[in-house]
Amino acid sequence: MARYLGPKVKLSRRVGVPIADIPKHTAKRQLTPPGIHGYRGRRLRDYGLRLNEKQKLRFHYNVLEKQFRRYVTEAKRRKGNTGELLLQLLERRLDNVVRRAGVVRTIWASRQLVAHGHVLVNGQKVDRPSFSVKVGDVITFKSKIHPMLRDNMESVVGHVVPEWVDFTPAELSVKVVALPTSDQVPFDVNTNLIVEFYR
Repeated sequence: MARYLGPKVKLSRRVGVPIADIPKHTAKRQLTPPGIHGYRGRRLRDYGLRLNEKQKLRFHYNVLEKQFRRYVTEAKRRKGNTGELLLQLLERRLDNVVRRAGVVRTIWASRQLVAHGHVLVNGQKVDRPSFSVKVGDVITFKSKIHPMLRDNMESVVGHVVPEWVDFTPAELSVKVVALPTSDQVPFDVNTNLIVEFYR
């Protein structure tokens, strides 16, 4: 399975915004362009701006290009605003729902949690990070991983769980109560530019 294994902070530096909400990515000095002197002095053209927006979203959800393109195609096929539908498809990924619940700090940690078979959806083990959850699905975790998740939750103080997810910390269970909307995504991105990129 192909996936990016290189330095993650370099991705934040490349697109100029923190792609993960952890101090390593949000530090001011980390948002300079990559390279010893940083990449300065050139203004992005229209193509570069659209590419940058697309890369921001890709890096934030840890999705490779081919899979991201499939999400865009699916969003275009459905009725409604393509940009909002794209965000909705990405937000409903199982690894992202686990991250939004706040039991892990990053998308990479949540992906590993799912891939190692610690996550149950409606009582059934699901080990595909790209699994798309539906309204009414209940996500739980295997009991042997509970102590680690509780330690993680203590380190993620002040995490805000989105309204479309109902998280019960005592039982470590997550229920999807509604479909996510674009204003509930805690990541600033211009989806119009992404849709234009794939025209």
